[in-house]
Amino acid sequence: MATLASDAASDPATARPMTDNQSHRPFLDLPPLASASGTVRLPGSKSISNRVLLLAGLAAGTTAVHDLLDSDDTRVMLDALRALGCTLQQDGGVLHVTGLGGQLKVHEANLFLGNAGTAMRPLTAALAVLAATQGGQFRLAGVPRMHERPIGDLVDALRPLGCGIDDLGQPGFPPLRLHGQAGGVLALGQPIRVRGDVSSQFLTALLLALPLVAQSQDVVIAVEGELISKPYIEITLNLLVRFGIEVRRDGWSRFTIPAGSRYRSPGSMHVEGDASSASYFIALGAIAADGGAPVRIEGVGLDSIQGDIRFVEAAQAMGAQVRGGSGWLSVHRGLWPLKAITLDCNHIPDAAMTLAAMALYADGTTRLTNIASWRVKETDRIAAMAAELRRVGAGVDEGPDFIAITPPAPEAWRAASIRTYDDHRMAMCLSLAAFNPARVPVRILEPHCVAKTFPDYFDALFGVAQARADDVPVITVDGPTASGKGTLAAELAQALGYHLLDSGALYRATGLAVLDDGIDPADEAAVAQVAGLLDLRFDGGHCWLRGRDVTDALRTEAAGMMASRVSALPAVRQALHGLQLAFRRAPGLVADGRDMGTVVFPDAPLKVYLTASATQRAERRHKQLISKGISSNIDALRADLEARDLRDSSRTVAPLKPAEDAQQLDNSALTVDQSVAQVLDWWAERRPFGG
Repeated sequence: MATLASDAASDPATARPMTDNQSHRPFLDLPPLASASGTVRLPGSKSISNRVLLLAGLAAGTTAVHDLLDSDDTRVMLDALRALGCTLQQDGGVLHVTGLGGQLKVHEANLFLGNAGTAMRPLTAALAVLAATQGGQFRLAGVPRMHERPIGDLVDALRPLGCGIDDLGQPGFPPLRLHGQAGGVLALGQPIRVRGDVSSQFLTALLLALPLVAQSQDVVIAVEGELISKPYIEITLNLLVRFGIEVRRDGWSRFTIPAGSRYRSPGSMHVEGDASSASYFIALGAIAADGGAPVRIEGVGLDSIQGDIRFVEAAQAMGAQVRGGSGWLSVHRGLWPLKAITLDCNHIPDAAMTLAAMALYADGTTRLTNIASWRVKETDRIAAMAAELRRVGAGVDEGPDFIAITPPAPEAWRAASIRTYDDHRMAMCLSLAAFNPARVPVRILEPHCVAKTFPDYFDALFGVAQARADDVPVITVDGPTASGKGTLAAELAQALGYHLLDSGALYRATGLAVLDDGIDPADEAAVAQVAGLLDLRFDGGHCWLRGRDVTDALRTEAAGMMASRVSALPAVRQALHGLQLAFRRAPGLVADGRDMGTVVFPDAPLKVYLTASATQRAERRHKQLISKGISSNIDALRADLEARDLRDSSRTVAPLKPAEDAQQLDNSALTVDQSVAQVLDWWAERRPFGG
């Protein structure tokens, strides 16, 4: 559930957006974004993380892995290693992996590998050679899209060695069954041939697997065709050295694994921040860090072993100002508009997608070439990128291995629902369209797909991107005591991925602080001073007042009564007004209270006034109290609610009443889900995305 604010400050303006990327909400709306500055700490590299996990799982001994990426792709690799008998122990931020020492412990397993090519391809090769020599049977499968991603070139390289590999679906694609008998001998006397022009993951898979069977002779791999994505092979070779394997190579066409190779744990490994993920924030700085503080990226620097760090060169060619060192980068906007470029992207195939988004802000047509590998990724990325860039108004030309993007004129930008095709990079790249000069919002469909490599991406984006206050959408939910407005607002915030402002909690917290200090609640100046200095923090669904958890105390009748008294004081309302306004941050806000639509956010595009009869509200409150073991009387509760209604509606300052343009919702006979559905229908009518 979304909570009132987030992580570590009494000032909600510093709190983290509550997009809750793990939940499968159908969309996330990004308001027009205006500028960017601040610091982003990157998650670990996916490419390094899954390679290190497999190497640690194959090696003898225990490897302490630091800064491992926590994502869908690494989770399926971890599940596979557990199923194969590796011991995994988490100690804070360090994962200890005790490997197999090249010897199978489990000889039969069904492994589900999602849509993780960095797990499917290397595990196929490793288990194929182990099953062929030590005996076993393994079934490898994934999501439907994985079953459309080619693996035939890798299978064609393994079968001549004597590996038993059965196609369980379309030939040349997963799912696969790998099998063999103990004591089998592989035919390693001739070079093992593999195509290099479809995916570098096939060569990586062989480089990771064949040291397991290179005890008595050199094993040679010969690459046929032009090897693409060479920097990813550099990562593989670099990590192999760390685990005791010195591969000799002749250019990019011949690789020799020396006889006597054996994996040895290096003891500990630190995973770099993901250079591909850095590309989104390098682009962000190039687009939106205009003057003032830069966008600073921590976790990866100019000394990275990842090929995608060369995205920095491409961004600089388009006009970005980039500085960097060991483990950090700093980016400002330079040229504006950005400079259109033509670039062979073979060396940065994943990060090149971000250039397509940057092209939306260039001074002409940007042409990205040698990207045929996009066609066999999580989706057909050339077709997908072309379709979604056109959706926001760009002109796009595409071919088998290129894409050319002409940005829309300022007036031609369109508010668009961006399809993501269950592809994390589509979601992250196209989020940059929210910086458009037309100030139109962007809807990202299925935003949870970012969990593949960067589960907290949208939190990180909203942590450094700023929007004009009047561009941030607000839904207000006002109503009398016990009308259910707090529950409705929380559910709406969760559904939309918005911040939540429970204004009543601010007044309740002020009331508790007044009680703690022994201040007369009628002393308006003293109470206002307390409100103005309120040391209040919301974290993980809990509320902390002056360092004390007051989550339960805020919901007591005494706190409610005190809140009603202090909220009637004009000076107190003024003191808390700025605090309430500070909650209006991207991507949006749901604010509940008694004057959210009339006083605090009068420009909110949707105002809801929630009502229910005093009898109905008394029955709800009675059930709540009974469930907590608190005795109550329905008649007394009803009388108290009616008295509060009269007091709140007749006060001179911000009396309780619906805004003139509020949608009134009587929820006496509605469930929470029905109320949420009604408000979301009203909200859809006000959005520019067609519902």
